Amino acid sequence: MTVAKELEYFYQANNLELDGGIDKEYFIMKFRFFSLKLPNSEFRKKIVYIHDIQHILFNCDVSWKGEAYIAGWEIATGMWKHFPIGFLSLWAMGFGVLTHPKEVLKGFKQGLSYNGLIDQNISKKEILTFTIQEVDEMLHKPKTVKFNLFTFLFWTVISVIIVIAPLFVVPTLLFLFL
Repeated sequence: MTVAKELEYFYQANNLELDGGIDKEYFIMKFRFFSLKLPNSEFRKKIVYIHDIQHILFNCDVSWKGEAYIAGWEIATGMWKHFPIGFLSLWAMGFGVLTHPKEVLKGFKQGLSYNGLIDQNISKKEILTFTIQEVDEMLHKPKTVKFNLFTFLFWTVISVIIVIAPLFVVPTLLFLFL
C-alpha cells in the first residue's frame, strides 16, 4: 500500500482533517482539559505530512503518548535544526518528558537508527508513491548510533525548559507591567 493511502487511513482513524489540515488557517492542539488553536504556518503546512508519515512508520496514534514517542524520534534524527518546526518538536519532547517519559526515551533511542525524513531530498509527490516499508528502508541508517545518556539528557533539559519557560516569563511580565 502506498504512503498516500496509508496517510488517508491514518487521518480517518485519528479523526483528522484530510491532508492533515494543510488548507486550514489554524490547527488544534488538544490537552486533557482544554485545546489550543494555533496558526497553521506555511512552513508547517509544507511539512506536516512528514510528521504524519513518521506516526505511520512507528504505528503511533496522535495521543500525547504517540506524540511523545515521535518527538523523541524527531529530536534524535536532527529535526531540531529545522526552525520553526524543530522548536515544536522540542516543545513536544519537553511535554512528553513530563507526561510520557518512557515513550520519549523509546522514540529517541529508535531515532538514533534513522535519518530524518525531512532531511531527504525527496519531493512530497514522490514519497507518497513509496510504501511504508520502502520509507523505513530508505531512512534506516546502515550503522546504528550508540545511545549516549548525556546527549539524551541535554535534549531533555532543553525541551523541558522550552515547556516550562512560559510559566515563569508570563507572570514576570505581568508583575513588571501591571
